[in-house]
Amino acid sequence: MNAIDKLCVNAVRILSVDEVQKANSGHPGICLGAAPIAYELWAHHMNHNPEHPDWINRDRFILSAGHGSAMLYSLLHLFGYGLKKEDLEQFRQLDSLTPGHPEYRHTVGVEATTGPLGAGTAMAVGMAMAEAHMAAVFNKEGYPVIDHYTYVLGGDGCLQEGINYEAFSHAGTLGLSKLIVLYDSNHITIEGDTDIAFTEDVSKRMEAMGFQTLEVMDGNDLDELGKAIEAAKADKEHPSFIKIHTHIGYGSAKQDSASAHGEPLGVENVAKLREALEWPLAESFAVPEEVYDHCKASVETGKKAEAAWDSMFADYCKKYPEMKALWDQYFDPHAAEKLWDNQALWQVPEKAEATRAVSGNIIGKIKDLLPNLIGGSADLAPSNKTYMKDAGDFCKENYAGRNLHYGIRELCMTAELNGILLHGGLKGFCATFFVFSDYMKPMMRLASLMKLSPVYVLTHDSIGVGEDGPTHEPIEQAAMLRATPGIHLFRPADYTETAAAWYSGLTSEGHPTALALSRQNLPQLPGSSREGALRGAYVIADSEKRVPDVILMASGSEVSLCIEAKKALEPEGIDVRVVSMPCMDLFEEQDNAYKERVLPKDCRKRIAVEALSDFGWGRYVGLDGAYVTMHGFGASAPAAQLFEKFGFTTENVVKAVKNLI
Repeated sequence: MNAIDKLCVNAVRILSVDEVQKANSGHPGICLGAAPIAYELWAHHMNHNPEHPDWINRDRFILSAGHGSAMLYSLLHLFGYGLKKEDLEQFRQLDSLTPGHPEYRHTVGVEATTGPLGAGTAMAVGMAMAEAHMAAVFNKEGYPVIDHYTYVLGGDGCLQEGINYEAFSHAGTLGLSKLIVLYDSNHITIEGDTDIAFTEDVSKRMEAMGFQTLEVMDGNDLDELGKAIEAAKADKEHPSFIKIHTHIGYGSAKQDSASAHGEPLGVENVAKLREALEWPLAESFAVPEEVYDHCKASVETGKKAEAAWDSMFADYCKKYPEMKALWDQYFDPHAAEKLWDNQALWQVPEKAEATRAVSGNIIGKIKDLLPNLIGGSADLAPSNKTYMKDAGDFCKENYAGRNLHYGIRELCMTAELNGILLHGGLKGFCATFFVFSDYMKPMMRLASLMKLSPVYVLTHDSIGVGEDGPTHEPIEQAAMLRATPGIHLFRPADYTETAAAWYSGLTSEGHPTALALSRQNLPQLPGSSREGALRGAYVIADSEKRVPDVILMASGSEVSLCIEAKKALEPEGIDVRVVSMPCMDLFEEQDNAYKERVLPKDCRKRIAVEALSDFGWGRYVGLDGAYVTMHGFGASAPAAQLFEKFGFTTENVVKAVKNLI
């Protein structure tokens, strides 16, 4: 390691330790051990330009071990991404640009929000999938307009999480050769040496999953690190995994100890570290000017690469105007809004249909209108109705295919979709049974945190699943998603509401959209409204009085049930309003005047009807209302028998109304 490289590596280390020490909170261990890995990559191998951090053909770097955020912020500061010394000094403080874990959209240069260990590695797989797909669509001979690498740095914790087994198995199967995993192997986690819980040969596991495996015995040896990275880039058939032996807390008094992981070194130990690393400056956050000059010079390679790309892309657009038009369509943020005027999308069939089938028909209509729509299912496409006819299958032999086959990997499926969207240029969906959203939840939460806009197709939405029984019948899942900030959960009642849900999901900015869709056929409802559905709730069957005797509120399959109950009550002089509420989340975003028109405060007799848990309905039902909902798990029987057993019948809703008034 030459003198300037050593000084730069130690600058990353010292800045990171100073951040943690000033905050009196953070994780210095990985910053000290992995700094050479990150520096070598950023300075000598990555194509990136801090002046244009969103350049589409940049190499991506994801810090999956997000607790090492101080190291990432030090890199962003040194390489000119806009983080100032004052920002580093505000590490982990309120409203700073340097929060405890990296947050996408919050700090320039952060490619993904990483906190839960393993999430970053799985999202990196999704980014590599997006790169492979767009390269297959757009690249022409002599014009590699999409041609970049995805690097992800993770540690022992990331490699233990189950999501990595799913994601790396998928990546190996797909042969994603532009994916390079850097494994910071220091044998330490919070509870001590990894031998207490993690003794497998990780490299053999990765080899078995289809990766080229490489090993660097000394994580401080920049030459060996550089050779390994170049060897990884040279393999055009496999993703690459580089196991790098490091020392957590390198150079400090806490080196190779568990206490180096997640607590400040202490003022005295920071001073000793400066001595051990032969750091020339005693002042906190002070860096020699030659470090800044060297890092600035190193990014000139990336700037030149972008300039060359710009020139190539201009020629490409002239030579292939049809591809330029397609490119513009891919990157048009308003392309999906044109669906509003597409009559075929809103053409309602006469017959009853399951909303999962309706959704499948809608996907078939929009796939050609939105050529950048890509998606798939966790091995359930025939049941989820998500397969796009004539769109091809995304696989090692055909990266241009738009149908993604995730296998039975719901958690990594959702993380990979995050990565696909983070890459840019694509819209995406993924699918499984509603009950298995439990497997998806952590990565759905991250999508919402990052303000991404995936669409989740979640079919078999209630006890209507029937014979598969309670393990497959969602009860509390709607409440779970409704409780998650930012996610819009739609449970549509018919074709019109399902089309509106898809439109909302595809045009949404910064909100994931989940579609809970029925297995059983549902009638097309008079009064169904796309405008009303897009406001979250609306009056689908109104009362005669300004203030009705009772308001029945429902979503999905239970809306038609409420309409039938209203008809049964009319001859008895009981005035009922039926409110369809396909999306509570959108309804909550409406102004108070609209909410009052739909649910007037003067009517306190309200009943929620939904074949799911009642949790979350209380804000609309109030103290004087009632529920026709599930209060336990389901059972195994034909759906019709289950709806009768659990009280989802016209007679029972009528009885509930009479009991209330």
